[in-house]
Amino acid sequence: MDKAVEQAKNAILTIGNKTYDLPIHDATLGPSVLDVSALYRETDMFTYDPGFTSTASCESEIAYIDGDKGILLYRGYPIEQLAENGDFIETCYLLLYGELPSKKEYEEFNKAITYHTMLHEQMSRFFTGFRRDAHPMAIMVGVVGALSAFYHDSTDINDPYQRLVASRRMIAKMPTIAAMAYKYSIGQPFIYPRNDLDFASNFLHMCFAVPCEEYKTNPVFARAMDRIFTLHADHEQNASTSTVRLAGSSGANPFACIAAGIACLWGPAHGGANEAALNMLSEIGTVDRIPEFINRAKDKNDPFRLMGFGHRVYKNYDPRARVMQQTCHEVLSELSLTDDPLLDIAMELEKIALEDEYFVSRGLYPNIDFYSGITLKALGFPTTMFTVLFSLARTVGWIAQWNEMVEDPSQKIGRPRQLYTGAATRDYVRRDER
Repeated sequence: MDKAVEQAKNAILTIGNKTYDLPIHDATLGPSVLDVSALYRETDMFTYDPGFTSTASCESEIAYIDGDKGILLYRGYPIEQLAENGDFIETCYLLLYGELPSKKEYEEFNKAITYHTMLHEQMSRFFTGFRRDAHPMAIMVGVVGALSAFYHDSTDINDPYQRLVASRRMIAKMPTIAAMAYKYSIGQPFIYPRNDLDFASNFLHMCFAVPCEEYKTNPVFARAMDRIFTLHADHEQNASTSTVRLAGSSGANPFACIAAGIACLWGPAHGGANEAALNMLSEIGTVDRIPEFINRAKDKNDPFRLMGFGHRVYKNYDPRARVMQQTCHEVLSELSLTDDPLLDIAMELEKIALEDEYFVSRGLYPNIDFYSGITLKALGFPTTMFTVLFSLARTVGWIAQWNEMVEDPSQKIGRPRQLYTGAATRDYVRRDER
């Protein structure tokens, strides 16, 4: 009986006249995995998986995605419940420590984050080294990477306490860095953080307040910002998270690893989807041109694609989009926007995509990037800031994944292999003989 169970946990690989046992590891949720870690040693062969789309690079307890069913869980909790009932600080605690905080734990963690939002004063002068027209993401990569030069008392990854300090520092200081990058790009003075405001309200205050008048944060906007942060906090082993883990596997300090994640997120194929959705709305121009672009989207011979619809992972409705849709409409209602042509186009496109059989049958529903782009524009952020806000929210996920990687005894330095198709061995020929 035991042997039968053991055999059921193995797959048989046949190469020529030889067979090899590949262990099967079961997941709590989702597909099991074939363990090919010994494959090269036993067969002198590698697996070939461009983009690693069929490869589990690690074991993780943090986030789970079921794209077919439209499910995203943080530590087992549905993302919709966390975004609608909790707040971003609570989500940060959950991702870092694995459980929702008690009232006492929440108060301690919230205070620790709130009272560490200020940057070393020298860092404010660090910003002036950038050109005024620098992209805010370029500034983010540079400034976050430089944190290790200012906070070198929390760069020893082998010290659990220093990892704790670095984790909390980055969560606390990332909104300040993001707001300063924004202020610098528009030529306004930096606004210091305030300890009497919650996380989202404090960020909005640092972005939109000016010294010459009082700024009061709209609670609807603060709640929308908080939900955006929560919805983007983690998303399993995506490109930027994998980058953070890969950088961390070499023993690099946490600030350098997060800077690497930000650089990866900057890529338009990863973090720029909500900006691309707004650019598409601008290309459409007016509501009366929507049928033309809908027909183009349905034409397989036309390269035009509707941005912000469908998702590479979610074949069903993106669970984050449901919350973001509600949040988007709350913000638009609060602003009473009636004369913005881009928002008019967006709302009409949303209506069509949710009703048109072509889109419904193919799962081309509006995704989180569609709604978040509209919401951020309505809140007053330029498109250059969209990916900055994404990186701010994702920092806690990166940190949680980095901590998990450092504490995993089975983790090794990342070293993907390749299928070499270049020239075979050849001898060098002297220049005068060529």
